[in-house]
Amino acid sequence: MSKTALNLIAILVFAMTLSTLLGPLLNISPYVPAIATLTVLGLATLDTLSWQGQGANLLLDWLASASQEHRDRVVRHEAGHFLVAHLLGIPVTGYALTAWSAFKQGQPGQGGVTFDDRELASQLQQGIISAHLLNRYGTVWMAGIVAETLVYGDAEGGAEDRQKLGTVLAQLGRPAASYPQQQRHYALQARTLLQAHWASYEALVAAMEQRASVAECSEIVAAFCRDASKS
Repeated sequence: MSKTALNLIAILVFAMTLSTLLGPLLNISPYVPAIATLTVLGLATLDTLSWQGQGANLLLDWLASASQEHRDRVVRHEAGHFLVAHLLGIPVTGYALTAWSAFKQGQPGQGGVTFDDRELASQLQQGIISAHLLNRYGTVWMAGIVAETLVYGDAEGGAEDRQKLGTVLAQLGRPAASYPQQQRHYALQARTLLQAHWASYEALVAAMEQRASVAECSEIVAAFCRDASKS
């Protein structure tokens, strides 16, 4: 279960506890907050054990989706991942812009862009990863944050992206103190690629907003790259 979901549950439990204390003043039966608290905790436990926290993700995503800016940020964030992955030769296998779409596709979490990462997984199993491959994936992971920042001046998403990079660096034995520097390095490379292919990025955003297929999105990017090479 995500940290945000746990915080939400904690807030709900606190609210139930507060209602218990204020119940006599508000003429609320003490059974009401007690039953509500048990229900919330029971559902949270069921969600964690049976659905790996996906239920909480769906709820949080549903609440956030009421904001048009949030929906726009998600598309622009994921388009950054998609474009940079395509440019660096990492095959994109799918994308989901909501937790519900991710759930239907059998993906964990709140969605995102998925890649063919068999080469990365194979090298990580051996405990060794080439500098070239780490550079490519590190740049792709930071591309969503960079894309969002270029458009809005900051990034709301990206915690899972930083976590992925940190997990890989930890597996390679890199010191935790070096993680911020590595993130900045890959973010700078992602920024350079996005700015150099901004027209392609905007076209990709428009296509993903219409839920175009991965093949259609890839063709859009490829077409812009061909046009850029001719000019």
